Amino acid sequence: MPPAVVLVTGVSRWLGGALAAELARDPAIDRVIGVDTVPPSAELLRRLGRTEFVRADIRNPLIGKVISTAAVDTVVHMNISSTPAGSGGRGPMKELNVIGTMQLLAACQRAPSVRRLVLKSTSAVYGASPRDPAVFTEAMQARRVPSGGFAKDSLDIEGYVRSFSRRRPDVGVAVLRFTNFIGPRIDSVLSGFLRMPVVPTALGYDARVQLLHEDDALGVLAQATTGDFAGTVNVGGEGTLLLSQAIRRLGRLQLPVPSPALGSLGRLTRRFGYVDYSPEQMRLLNFGRVVDTTVLRTEFGYTPRYTTAEALADYALTAPPVVPPELVGDVTSRAQQLVARAGSVASSVGTTVHGRLRPAPAPPGLRAVRDA
Repeated sequence: MPPAVVLVTGVSRWLGGALAAELARDPAIDRVIGVDTVPPSAELLRRLGRTEFVRADIRNPLIGKVISTAAVDTVVHMNISSTPAGSGGRGPMKELNVIGTMQLLAACQRAPSVRRLVLKSTSAVYGASPRDPAVFTEAMQARRVPSGGFAKDSLDIEGYVRSFSRRRPDVGVAVLRFTNFIGPRIDSVLSGFLRMPVVPTALGYDARVQLLHEDDALGVLAQATTGDFAGTVNVGGEGTLLLSQAIRRLGRLQLPVPSPALGSLGRLTRRFGYVDYSPEQMRLLNFGRVVDTTVLRTEFGYTPRYTTAEALADYALTAPPVVPPELVGDVTSRAQQLVARAGSVASSVGTTVHGRLRPAPAPPGLRAVRDA
């Protein structure tokens, strides 16, 4: 039975807005309510169709009035921030992610009309470490539990959702653990990183990367909202790429630097506002992470249209190469020689990062708040 009234949080981001617009086109759904703390852009607002936008903060208990007054039966929670800069700092980010989720779940628990909850989670809950298995299944846990940031918030959020499920066993709960998003329209953390002309990587490491195309992410969210699947499912494209392969295919320059310098470089890029890449996301660049998607295909019933390689190729249409692919290896080698002659990698990065690491402009229409 399709939902009658759907509430989508985080509707001002690309993925949340795209989901609300998709649901609004379904005549079987009576109402679609989009909630966010900031209004959607003019372009996104036009695409939302009959979606009713409510400017509300899920950290405020008043979100309960929105749910009860509209008799919401399906809640899709997508208002989770992955970067401190996009939320005003680590403190506000944690408050939005954790306290906001607690308030939303409390409102859902009090509302007898709620019958379904969909959580946009992340594969970052598995962490990233040298002791990781080749492939994570839904039954596995992190070998090294994330100690902070977006990954730790996501672990806490999933814990609160499990507690909610025990208190309200009548509510069907679907937890979707997405891999990194990429595509020509979505503005994710990884796409911003790969848009830099010179992409710093950890010396001695070449992480495996598993990507999910924006269209597949939207398809999975829509099916989870209107379907009856309950449980946890990994969501990612088929196949993997090495980080070095992804960089070459995009015509970017790879600059391997020692891991300590990579941490300093990450702080510099965040300070200059180029790329807000957190420490736990830097660990992903070292060790990578791949998830098993058998449950997605067999139990959930969705097969991604794009493989990892195809998703990257589609994203490449909006990221013109800095140098021709056939010259990437030669130019990268020369860049490494220049860095070596400059002496300390950390100091040389500090003097050259301004301008050299600035990412190419994002495609028009993308919002500053990025999807995880």
